[in-house]
Amino acid sequence: MGESIATVLVVDDERDVADVYALRLGDEYETETAYGGEEALASIDEDVDVVLLDRRMPDLSGDDVLDEIRERGLDCRVIMITAVDPDFDIIDMPFDDYLCKPIEKDDLVAAIEQQLAAQRYDDRLSTYLEATSKLALLEAEKTPQALEDSAEVADLRDRVDELRGEVDAALAEFDDIDAAFKEISRHPN
Repeated sequence: MGESIATVLVVDDERDVADVYALRLGDEYETETAYGGEEALASIDEDVDVVLLDRRMPDLSGDDVLDEIRERGLDCRVIMITAVDPDFDIIDMPFDDYLCKPIEKDDLVAAIEQQLAAQRYDDRLSTYLEATSKLALLEAEKTPQALEDSAEVADLRDRVDELRGEVDAALAEFDDIDAAFKEISRHPN
């Protein structure tokens, strides 16, 4: 069973800009476009994996769209894409990455891939922590013989070992992502 193709929502009030990004990304992702903040909020749902969000839009700013995405609890990554150079106000903003226009396709794809990898890592870590906490609780409460006799505990231990391997692999992937992150141009030329 293969992985599904990620869905990227491109949000920019300049139609040509949004369409160019969507066209550039169309071979690698399922792309959708929204030509403003209101349209973005009307179209975003749980199927969207990554939002490329213009920060300055006349109808509803990217900052406001970002706040609403987080308030709704949508499980998507948000990359702010803007011609606005970052200032200290970004420190408290809940975005996942910030890229300054113009952005080369390779940098855009690399940033999206980093966010998708981070999203997968988060899921694996959460699942691992959940399984290890259950195992620790049982080990603290049950006798060694009861633990040894339980097929469910044996399965849980196998699952913890499997998840530990996935988390370790994700950490190795994170090291690769960290190096690539530093390579992406986040500033206008």
